[in-house]
Amino acid sequence: MPEHFDVAVLGGGPGGYAAALYGAAAGLNIALVEEARVGGTCLHRGCIPAKELLQTAEVLRTVRGAKEFGVDAGQPTVDLATSLARKQTVVDRLTKGLESLLKGRKVTVVPGTGTVVDAAAHHVRVSDGTELTGDALILATGSAPRSIPGFDFDGERVLSSDHVLEMAQVPGRTAIIGGGAIGCEFASYLADVGSEVTVLEALPSILPGVDPQVAEVVARSFKKRRITVETGITITGYDRGDALTVHAQRGEETRDLEVDAIVVSVGRRPRSENIGLEGSGVEVNDRGFVVVDDHMRTAVPGVYAVGDLVPTPALAHVGFAEAIVAITTIVGEAAVPIDYDRVPWGIYCHPEVAFSGLTEQAAIDRGYDVETSVHRFMGNSRAILIGETDGMVKIVADRGSGVILGVHIAGPWATELIGEGYLAVNWEATASDLGALIHPHPTLGELFGESALALTGRSLHG
Repeated sequence: MPEHFDVAVLGGGPGGYAAALYGAAAGLNIALVEEARVGGTCLHRGCIPAKELLQTAEVLRTVRGAKEFGVDAGQPTVDLATSLARKQTVVDRLTKGLESLLKGRKVTVVPGTGTVVDAAAHHVRVSDGTELTGDALILATGSAPRSIPGFDFDGERVLSSDHVLEMAQVPGRTAIIGGGAIGCEFASYLADVGSEVTVLEALPSILPGVDPQVAEVVARSFKKRRITVETGITITGYDRGDALTVHAQRGEETRDLEVDAIVVSVGRRPRSENIGLEGSGVEVNDRGFVVVDDHMRTAVPGVYAVGDLVPTPALAHVGFAEAIVAITTIVGEAAVPIDYDRVPWGIYCHPEVAFSGLTEQAAIDRGYDVETSVHRFMGNSRAILIGETDGMVKIVADRGSGVILGVHIAGPWATELIGEGYLAVNWEATASDLGALIHPHPTLGELFGESALALTGRSLHG
């Protein structure tokens, strides 16, 4: 007979392990099925290892610029083997911590690949033969790198994001197909460690979805750093020889680019296939995402889905939040649905990008009478002190009410600064509310305060 739990969770990435931890904290008996080590893409093949390599790049930039501060450190070099070893040490430490948390909350972790046998009965079979059921079932099987026709990953010269994170040598020349968040992070990293990088983006600009003024900050920075960005490009194929020749077109113009490695960075696909959903009653859309309502419920009673498996922002912290909504609903409490317009985003290229809420154009499209405030880091004392003055803070507000609709940042530590912006957007604060707050001086966060104060019609340094 299958072992029975209050909740069975299929997948141990951010959405799955968050559901397990939060559910256990609520007093539920939880089973968590995971085919590898808990932590999922974020911990093992995404957020954490990528940001560790980007931290290596930041240290390298700091040492290169040390002489400006009176510190002569010579000409630095990068030992990728050491960087990769440190990356693995960080990942292992965090994984052990997560495993300890799950054990401490008495979550039953079942190793193996899980398949839904009967969705209505919340019945799961694991590859080792274990069978389990739950009063509720949460699907959290995550995502995998998406490829494009003709560019199958080989792990040597045609690379996915997973492969880049294990790269032992820096390619002399790299083409990155896709100029979104992940593509720009890899472009930034590879350029810093010595590759000649070209970003090929089909849309008119890199970082689609980001406020255009913010995206332009990154584009200008990339140009200064000799990262080539080509937009409006259609990739038609590649030839393999001593080098790789990528074939592309822009309108009638043909473009051939010779490189040593190709990184395909065109997003991720949900892992909804081969987990028993066919004929289960769980609705899957034409892109492979599981369809849910605003409480993360699927079409089958008692079956929920969270994280990259559903058509919402593919961010670990969104998976955390969705897991909380699902568990809160399961225990019969009033869950607060996620407002995906307000989700905070972080992009860790150099300069960093972070935002929450509506862009200026999106706010206009929704009928708001918009006013904006833009303040640049070039006038911020802390930015000048640390030598990082590229970037800006942009606040989008409703002119009549003063309510903050969006906060958009490019510049030093933008991903840390966005916390205050998210609070402002999520709690529908007004410019007057924010203008009354005191920001320590000298800090990068002052720029947010200056931008808000300017919206009240009275600013200090702006």
